[in-house]
Amino acid sequence: MGMKCPYCGFEEGKVIDSRPTEEGYAIRRRRECLRCQKRFTTYEKLETVSLAVIKQDNSRQQYDREKVLRGIIRACEKRPISLAQMEKVTDDIESELYQSMAKEVTSTEVGERVMDHLKELDEVAYVRFASVHKHFADIEAFMAELQKLIDEKKGMNK
Repeated sequence: MGMKCPYCGFEEGKVIDSRPTEEGYAIRRRRECLRCQKRFTTYEKLETVSLAVIKQDNSRQQYDREKVLRGIIRACEKRPISLAQMEKVTDDIESELYQSMAKEVTSTEVGERVMDHLKELDEVAYVRFASVHKHFADIEAFMAELQKLIDEKKGMNK
């Protein structure tokens, strides 16, 4: 029993072509119905392990890639960073989370990973994200974080 034809409902068909999608997370298959000869495409996708995010108030919610990407996009607003770069950072963070094999992760840990990646990508985006994520108590705490960033940068230039 194969894939049901979307045109005539027949359940017998043949696979004409299979290839991975650009991201490599799915297989795209071109199929042909053995009854009506029409062609259609199916996608076979890896089933991801569910990952729960533990929020600050100890509630849990399903990990949401789009939410992470939105936070990165917000931090990168009006910066010279392409959407492709932002999506790659999001993909990298997601890979790290799934490779850690943890079933649960804290929202703080997700935020720390985002900050680590943004620090490499764009300092302004990093500072923007950190200011939201770290809930700085006052301007002194914010300045201390900026000073840390400046010191790290000086350390790299030696």
